[in-house]
Amino acid sequence: MSEELRDHKIKRLYMRSIRRGIKEMDLILTSFADRHLAQMADAGLDLYDAMLNENDHDLYQWVTGQQPAPAQFSGLIADIAADFSPLK
Repeated sequence: MSEELRDHKIKRLYMRSIRRGIKEMDLILTSFADRHLAQMADAGLDLYDAMLNENDHDLYQWVTGQQPAPAQFSGLIADIAADFSPLK
């Protein structure tokens, strides 16, 4: 992926991270995006993009451990959950 296309994709994913359906996911995903999107490999960005298509209520339950995440997102969800701490 060219640098310009990659930068555009990162900006798009960042905007999708900060403007979610529920405020909790805005906070969680904005924090994660700020820290990690620029360093993610292209495959990681593709997976994050696919994850953003999921329902916010489902994402919240996965990140908080209320429900198990689907196998394809389990590693990414674990990274997001580990990154987010209300005590930070």
